[in-house]
Amino acid sequence: MIYYKRNLKFFTFIIVAFFFGSQSPIAKESKRDTYEQLELFGQVFDLVKSNYVEEVKSSELIEAAINGMLSSLDPHSGFLPPKSFDDMQVDTKGSFGGLGIEVTQQDGFVKVVSPIDGTPAFEAGILAGDFITFVDDKPTLGLTLSEAVEIMRGPVGSDVKLTVVREGSEDPLEITITRDVIKLTAAKVRREDDIVVMRVTTFNKQTTPNLKDGIDKVKEEMGDTPPKGFVLDLRNNPGGLLSVAISVTDMFLEQGEIVSTRNRAGKGDRYKAKKGDIASNKPLVVLINSGSASASEIVAGALQDHKRAVIVGTKSFGKGSVQTVLPMGQDAGIRLTTARYYTPSGRSIQALGVTPDVFIEYKREEKDEKEGKRRSWSEADLEGALSNDRLSDYEKEMLKKEDETFKKTSRRRNEDNQLAHALDLIEGLSVYNDLEND
Repeated sequence: MIYYKRNLKFFTFIIVAFFFGSQSPIAKESKRDTYEQLELFGQVFDLVKSNYVEEVKSSELIEAAINGMLSSLDPHSGFLPPKSFDDMQVDTKGSFGGLGIEVTQQDGFVKVVSPIDGTPAFEAGILAGDFITFVDDKPTLGLTLSEAVEIMRGPVGSDVKLTVVREGSEDPLEITITRDVIKLTAAKVRREDDIVVMRVTTFNKQTTPNLKDGIDKVKEEMGDTPPKGFVLDLRNNPGGLLSVAISVTDMFLEQGEIVSTRNRAGKGDRYKAKKGDIASNKPLVVLINSGSASASEIVAGALQDHKRAVIVGTKSFGKGSVQTVLPMGQDAGIRLTTARYYTPSGRSIQALGVTPDVFIEYKREEKDEKEGKRRSWSEADLEGALSNDRLSDYEKEMLKKEDETFKKTSRRRNEDNQLAHALDLIEGLSVYNDLEND
């Protein structure tokens, strides 16, 4: 690891500037008390340097002090030494090396916020909510988040063993993962019959253009047939850039507030939608789960408050704070929680999450093809049954559509019950809207 090279005098200057450089509640504390605490820090520093059983570097002690100060605030604030600072810059652009998990820190352990689709961690079965207690038999307890992330990263192709504590499992799980270069496609768009399905895995600089290009391509494939509706899948999306979350939300709103931020003084910014709904006000369903965090919750919360979308799935992660990266010198920085964000109705989802309108837990149904297509029998299924000679052309067409819908739904049920429910909901809303417009 490359350490942050600063001497004690400079470090003390930073602290003094932080305490006395603004008219905040902390700045109003007694200057005498603050200087006494800084003097105490200096005394401890000198004692450690002079008397510790082994020689220690000043840079290591100062970095540890900075880490301790920041990590005591909340799980998302921390020091970014040069390597971590560089990695973070790469992450937001969409390509980096490692396992493919978004992590935070809770009770001193590393907690998985979300595995990222298609990455080694996702394929190995890492789940949102898992606690990583050991990495290659080395405990994560006592490490900073940056340090824990650093030891999980390594050469592409090398293996790392994670010891995982998972709710519902009596014994810890040992999962070996092969490191790889993580290349994120931030958003993928496909069609399920006449419904557009948008899968967003992260909010980085690629997300909005990926979505727009993908939607345009699918619409072109559909030709003159307009989409019945749209599904925005934000499950296991750990978040990303605030500006991108605003941009994605704006794609589906004609007007109104998207999100607001407020710092400790109650001041902040309000972000509003510009005219233009890429989905043309067609039914929209947003899928979320406990791995949907931060920017994902901004999007889901805004669309829910505006009643623009139906939220389906399970409650989201509950990260309602904003982090600002502040450079320190040319090669390091700090990540500091500077504000909370609020949905258009003024609610904070911090530690609460977004509650779905339709609660449905994920369950992959393992059925064979014949069982998946099974349905109840009726008179019409009997061999030689008389046909109905009073059916109008409209009724015959409706029966045909009903049979086609059943076959599509049966196929979906076997793949992903939450997505299947979203698609069924779109079908229902589409029929309802058609009836209203007739």
